[in-house]
Amino acid sequence: MYDIASIYQAVSLADAIAALEADPAAILIAGGTDVLIKIREGKLAGCSLVSIHDLPELQGISLEEDGHLVIRPLSTFRQVEESPVIAQTVPFLGEAAGQAGGPQLRAAGTIGGNVCNGITSADTASTLVALDALLEVAGPAGERTVPISQWYKGVGKVDLAHGEVLTAIRIPPDRYRGWSGHYIKYAQRSAMDIATLGVACLVKLSPDKSTVEDVRLAFGVAAPVPTRAVETEKALAGLPLGEALGRIGSLARDEMNPRDSWRASRAFRLELIEELSARALARAAEKGGAAL
Repeated sequence: MYDIASIYQAVSLADAIAALEADPAAILIAGGTDVLIKIREGKLAGCSLVSIHDLPELQGISLEEDGHLVIRPLSTFRQVEESPVIAQTVPFLGEAAGQAGGPQLRAAGTIGGNVCNGITSADTASTLVALDALLEVAGPAGERTVPISQWYKGVGKVDLAHGEVLTAIRIPPDRYRGWSGHYIKYAQRSAMDIATLGVACLVKLSPDKSTVEDVRLAFGVAAPVPTRAVETEKALAGLPLGEALGRIGSLARDEMNPRDSWRASRAFRLELIEELSARALARAAEKGGAAL
């Protein structure tokens, strides 16, 4: 059922990097919810695996003294969803993680895998893009940090070379403090389904909650990679909340360029973009204290 040539269990991050460097064809595996499916389908038949499952240095969610939120890549969807640190800082990311797959997938699948698979429908990706997260990577050449805006290179492609391992997702305090947010996943079923469209909206309101001081809007499945609607964001900044709610849908619809697929037509996705953008902003604003 699973055609695997070999599997090596790394005992440390350095060990995993060395094992990958020694075998140019080796594939990294963590939770396995993506890799094992590909093996079963024959896409990776006969592969060699390097497992980082259970490495302590790649686990955990913490808040540093300077306010930086650090999410290690082996954190499962369930751990992200249930984390008190996430609830305190970016609860909307926990809500997004809670919409991934079903209970079994959320118990095994990792947020690191969700980011590294490069899939535009990944449920945490839109929110992390809206948060403008930083991705920390280690490899044979040392460590580097990649802004998530430069991470996605195409369908299933990210800025991660062979031998490199994602070690942390870092969110600076200015990117979540004062912001409220909401993620909406539209799918044919309420669980165990891939998003037809995903939208994450973050908003920073004025002290009296009447004006949109700033907004971030990111989509999944509206482009080949998770994408920010930067022109829409610029147009909404400084507007009264009511006016922003009236304009966000048409602005986002004009900016995004989804494709036709067997899951949904381009025209339908454009309708979703228009409708769900307004809903996401309204809910984010309510979470921020606005009375609508």
